[in-house]
Amino acid sequence: MPTLELKNVSYAYEKGKAVLQNVSGPLETGKMYAILGPSGSGKTTLLSLLGGLDVPTQGSVLFDSEDITAKGLEHHRRNHISLIFQSYNLIDYMTPVENVRLTAKLDAAPILERLGLERDEITRNVLKLSGGQQQRVAIARALASDAPVILADEPTGNLDADTAEEITAILKESAHAFGKCVVVVTHDREVAKQADVVLEIKLGHLKEREYK
Repeated sequence: MPTLELKNVSYAYEKGKAVLQNVSGPLETGKMYAILGPSGSGKTTLLSLLGGLDVPTQGSVLFDSEDITAKGLEHHRRNHISLIFQSYNLIDYMTPVENVRLTAKLDAAPILERLGLERDEITRNVLKLSGGQQQRVAIARALASDAPVILADEPTGNLDADTAEEITAILKESAHAFGKCVVVVTHDREVAKQADVVLEIKLGHLKEREYK
């Protein structure tokens, strides 16, 4: 049974421009999905709909076969979803350890160090870290959460190639070893190659594609 499911989802901006048209499909536990498409094709919009940050113009998003609006979008976001934003969305007066503790009951230090942060860096204010380091904190916060779904918007965009490869492997491990449903919006070919399923948005439609 899919963890998340899109059912005839369409989305249009206020001026009437259709971004997504009658999109349907399952997103299953234990798999990593990559969503591809040109800029402006609706990738981030789709991620927002899956995460309950927005609602479809038509159709519905289901979690465990129930419409996510049934118990409220806030309930969905709080209990089911862990988000990795392009803009990090860290609490800027906190340290990396404190940011991760917002979503996790476990010790934050090991996962931050696994993502390449040094011991002295994890106790600094996040504003004193580089963009790449802040991105790692955002990823650590998502990985440490108990939420069954990880939604990531260009998670490797500010990272060097070696770190991006390591982060991708950790996201994939989160799906395979820890039973998460991982959905990654990306332009990175190497990230897409590592995904179990590659989906492409083209002219408002979502289709599975071969990608090797």
